[in-house]
Amino acid sequence: MKGLVFHGPGQSAWEQVPDPTVQDPTDAVVRVKAVTICGTDLHILKGDVPEVAPGTVLGHEAVGEIVEVGSDVRTVRPGDEVLVSCITACGRCRFCRQGMYGQCLGGGGWILGHRIHGTQAEYVRVPFADLSVHPLPAGLSGQDAVLFADIFPTAYEVGVLNGSVRPGDTVAVVGAGPIGLAAIRAAQLYTPERIIAVDLADSRLDAAKRLGADAVVAVRDDPEQLVADLTDGLGADVVIEAVGVPESFELSTRMVRPGGHVANVGVHGKPATLHLEDLWIKNVTLTTGLVDTSSTPTLLRMAAAGRLPTSSMVTHTFPLDLMEEAYDVFGRASETGALKVVLGEPRHDTLAVPAAA
Repeated sequence: MKGLVFHGPGQSAWEQVPDPTVQDPTDAVVRVKAVTICGTDLHILKGDVPEVAPGTVLGHEAVGEIVEVGSDVRTVRPGDEVLVSCITACGRCRFCRQGMYGQCLGGGGWILGHRIHGTQAEYVRVPFADLSVHPLPAGLSGQDAVLFADIFPTAYEVGVLNGSVRPGDTVAVVGAGPIGLAAIRAAQLYTPERIIAVDLADSRLDAAKRLGADAVVAVRDDPEQLVADLTDGLGADVVIEAVGVPESFELSTRMVRPGGHVANVGVHGKPATLHLEDLWIKNVTLTTGLVDTSSTPTLLRMAAAGRLPTSSMVTHTFPLDLMEEAYDVFGRASETGALKVVLGEPRHDTLAVPAAA
């Protein structure tokens, strides 16, 4: 088969790799029908995640069809359409028993496209399939469902739940990329008074408006002052940091009110300064986290019921064999306007029936 192979910082290629096979009784092999690119994949290509070894197939999000399962797999079988979660879970270790699948000690956690071959390929082996793939609800397309492999559970769990968003809150989302946009959608479930989106790019601020942000502000236009003006000088109840650079983190800590929450979601490749000389007296709660994906089944049901619309987040689609082009478009999002790119099989909206002889 072919897959997108990491060859070191700044180097990757869509090339031939060995077909995956069932290695353990809990494995499943999935034929990939839809896959997307994550900001974390860009961090890997920059060299920010040194644990990823050259030769690894990247990717940790996919929708596909089960083609083979190990002898211990009970919940899915060949032919099932499934979501491949970005997190795998052994289900037995201390952290898995607490629902903290991202911290799995039994060989799971974030391993796809990180410590083992990932999903940006024609086929992928998924360990611990019973807890790590999810049958697709009826009526949910693969293009929509793939957004629930990572960005929606990440935004919901690490941003909205960790940030303790409550009715009537002012929520500031710093970064209107895919995770930030998903956080805007997910925060709406808790009826905050207002959601403010902050970003560098006007195109992403426009997307934030379409997805429900009540106010948007470019970094150049003093977001701290806007937040202060809208909250009578108090600051935001919750700030969700969804970028992962020192400047966005420090901006988030300046915009939060005393007693508020800063929920860091962004993947940081460099140190950021924590200004405790200012924060120590403000009763601010700061949370970090890797997604656990324990919310994925619930989010999938909500998406199937139309409670979490996703279609406007997918801006570009490609066939799988244009993976390198898709990376280029996604990596230049400020120029291309890309939010989420989805790769997969060609869509067949009409059926051509040959005329009778």
